[in-house]
This record gives sequence, structure tokens and C-alpha cells, in this order.
Amino acid sequence: MALVSGNRAVENAAVKFVLAWEAAQGRPSRDTRGTGAAADVAGDVRSIEVKAFGQWARGEDLWLEPRQKAEAEANPNFWIYVVENVRQGNPALFHLITIGGDELRRLLQRAVERSYYTVPWPVADYDALSLTHGRARNT
Repeated sequence: MALVSGNRAVENAAVKFVLAWEAAQGRPSRDTRGTGAAADVAGDVRSIEVKAFGQWARGEDLWLEPRQKAEAEANPNFWIYVVENVRQGNPALFHLITIGGDELRRLLQRAVERSYYTVPWPVADYDALSLTHGRARNT
């Protein structure tokens, strides 16, 4: 298996894994990313927010958008699926932790609201700054 590189590729692999997992559990689901849904995966039974980690999530915080937190509090069928060890590329070695029900409610009680800005950094700007302010890379 080839290594999975890049955040989007890690997320895509994790969502694909969750879709297969849900189907194997008798809960066919679909990818709802980009549709305005509160979660990444939805089926008749569960709404699932997928948290993908290239390596391990132990000690990491789980980030939720405000609407995802609200959905998690209001919808008893909202789950968070943490998919770890994705970067190595072999789905047989991915590690899945499912969080829902009372366990999710308990974790949500400790949620800390944060506010931040995302500053777009286009590739052209990266390249220009890398050449003028950074060490040149051999690629």
C-alpha cells in the first residue's frame, strides 16, 4: 500500500473507510460532504462526523463547527467516528473509534468555544515567498 499524503487524501480515505464500515454493519450511508449537511456521512440511522488522523488522535482535541456541536446536542443519532492511522495507506490497519450517545454528550459538556480566522495562502504566494524568504528546495 502506498502512503496517503495530504490532508484531503487522508480525509477521503477515512470517509471511504467509514462508508464501507457502515455498509458492513447493515447501515448503508452516503458521503454528504459539500452538501451543507452537518456531518460528513449520513444514512437512515446515523449522521456521522468523520475525524481523520494520519497517525494517532490520542491526546488531540476533536474540532467541531458550531452547527455540528448544535446538531450533536440535538440529534441522538449524531456520531463522531475517529479514524486513525490513515496515512500508512492500508485500510486493514486503520483504527476506528466511534463516539455517540451518552459518551458524546459527556464529552460535549467539556467543549470549549474558539474563534479563529483562516487565511488563504495560494500556491503562487507560497512559491514566491519560499523562494525569497525560505531555503530553496530541490524538487
